[in-house]
Amino acid sequence: MTTTHDLWIDNQDTKPETGKYFDVLNPLDDSLYCKAAEAGEADINKAVEAANACFQSYGQSLAKDREAMLCKAADLLERDRADFVDILIDEIGSPMNKAQFEVEYSISYLRAAAGAARRITGQTIPSDTPGRLSMSVRKPLGVVACITPFNVPLIKAAKLVSTPLATGNTVVLLSSEEAPSLSYRFAQLISEAGFPAGALNVVSGFGMDVGDFLTSHPLVKVVEFTGSSRVGRHISELCGKQMKRCILELGGKNPLVILADADINQAVQTAIFGMFLYQGQACMASSRIIVEAAVYDEFVEKYSAAARQLSMGDLREMSTILGPIISPRQRERVRSHIENARELGATVVTGGEWEGNRCQPTILTNVSKDMTLCYEETFGPVTAIYSVADIDEALAMANDTIYGLSAAVCTTNINSALMLAQNINAGMVHINAPTLHDEPNVPFGGTGESGFGREGVEVDIDTLTEWKWITIQLPGADHGH
Repeated sequence: MTTTHDLWIDNQDTKPETGKYFDVLNPLDDSLYCKAAEAGEADINKAVEAANACFQSYGQSLAKDREAMLCKAADLLERDRADFVDILIDEIGSPMNKAQFEVEYSISYLRAAAGAARRITGQTIPSDTPGRLSMSVRKPLGVVACITPFNVPLIKAAKLVSTPLATGNTVVLLSSEEAPSLSYRFAQLISEAGFPAGALNVVSGFGMDVGDFLTSHPLVKVVEFTGSSRVGRHISELCGKQMKRCILELGGKNPLVILADADINQAVQTAIFGMFLYQGQACMASSRIIVEAAVYDEFVEKYSAAARQLSMGDLREMSTILGPIISPRQRERVRSHIENARELGATVVTGGEWEGNRCQPTILTNVSKDMTLCYEETFGPVTAIYSVADIDEALAMANDTIYGLSAAVCTTNINSALMLAQNINAGMVHINAPTLHDEPNVPFGGTGESGFGREGVEVDIDTLTEWKWITIQLPGADHGH
């Protein structure tokens, strides 16, 4: 029997006013996984109003209580780990190793966010006026709208929901239409952790139909979005018109630079993980590998040999690396990028073929600037390797992109490593480690078309609270006027 998910508003199942439900398919074989409610504007409005009503009291809640509920949520996620792993495998095609990582990270993020509840601190400030006590405090803003992607729906739910809740805000989450049951299940867990009705509301549906209504709603004070650069730019315009805060975590075309003095075997493993985890459906994937000419041939040979060994087996086996591409539309994008490169003269060193809905790990050389995949994000297991003469050419190529999310450098020379880390235009640079990495307490995000603002339990506090300056004139003091 097929599971059907309603909306989650005010801590309860809520049937959509539209009366509509849509099919969610298992990407492995496109079989029906579940049906999910298709929200309309009336449903979005109901969810925002529930969040706003809750904020009137929740915004005054004690830090110790928010901290305790987030810790409880982390414990519940640990308890229900197997449920969430199953959803990640069957709803979005995560191999077991990626699903396990996603749950583990989300548990850590909830615990880190619990600590943020006590870090909403102000200052006492020396005043120029005699007898005047001057101080600043932070206040939560209100309703936060979160829009999450399909590829890491649990990580993004944990990230985009937990710090708003830690800081006294309330949330409306619009889930990816490809991962609604994961967000729905997460909302149930947040409710069980003790958060009041309306603290977290989850609506499912199609961003193209209701996204603008949610982000432009006058009661929404902050928008947090993870997705494509095109949609992110549009959301930025909507928020700008309303003087509304936003955090945008968008696409990437991330360079992995391998210098001649690198440990090549380590560089190969770095490139394998950074590119092929979750079949390359990651904004941080190493889709441009830039190698110094002296070690180019050796790297291409060893990297392609390692890629050919990657398992496309049972998703519930820890050894499986590559699962299915999420949807017919995305499969067509991956195919078209490979075919365009082939037609224009690129060499397919390995891969390029399909097994069901899975694309083989694909490595291309002789990629030129007129090929689509040279500059556009493919969001699949497809990468290109480029040869450069020296470190200066490597830096120039690394920066030849409109994106600036993540970068990595493989070298044994600390001076080279730091020079590149300082000068590559990216929000994150990892030395002798993959482009694909995240932790709860870091300022995560990019530059250029990769986004605006940063995510993380520390930096989120600034975005999610408003400063207020308060002074008290002590009696009997000379005001100095």
